Amino acid sequence: MIGLGHGDMAHVHKISFTADVENKDMTALVGAVSIPKSTPFYSIDLDSLTNNLKAIPNVRDAAVRRLPNSTIRARVSYYHVVAAWTDGEYYFPVSDDGKIVQNPTAERPESALLFRGYIPEGMDLTEITNAANDMAADIDYIERIENRRWNIQTNTGITVKLPEDDFAHAIANLITINKNHNILNRDISVIDMRDESRILVK
Repeated sequence: MIGLGHGDMAHVHKISFTADVENKDMTALVGAVSIPKSTPFYSIDLDSLTNNLKAIPNVRDAAVRRLPNSTIRARVSYYHVVAAWTDGEYYFPVSDDGKIVQNPTAERPESALLFRGYIPEGMDLTEITNAANDMAADIDYIERIENRRWNIQTNTGITVKLPEDDFAHAIANLITINKNHNILNRDISVIDMRDESRILVK
């Protein structure tokens, strides 16, 4: 939490900030709730300040309230970014609930898993990102297929078709197979793992 002291008690005396992420740079928050020292305490538009905070990229939610001693307190929560998503031109952070955060960059983030195509907002990406992170160095991108299952496109141009259910187990199997047989560097185009009883290679 940080606080900014202001003038006498008839006006804003202090603005404090709390966030759900430790050691977060609060510079953008301070700018979003900048209040002139001469502003009367009870004339401050809390809804406007809240909207300013919510407009900051990576902020999931925010709330602003008045406290005793002429203090304004702002609380914010941030998206838990687990990967990146691309529209083919720019790269956007993606949170663990499938939210594509409108804070794009022109360069692909280093070491980040990359999604492309349609991701339903509200979809929990925790399991797929946790599983895929174990082979992140081999992955070009991950794509949702017909909103039923995932495909992994490898850096060597192989399409890995994952099953609808227990895709994490399939990824673990793929990692083991690649470790033992270096399958991701072979001259193949598809590894079809949709049927758990057998793996088809083309």
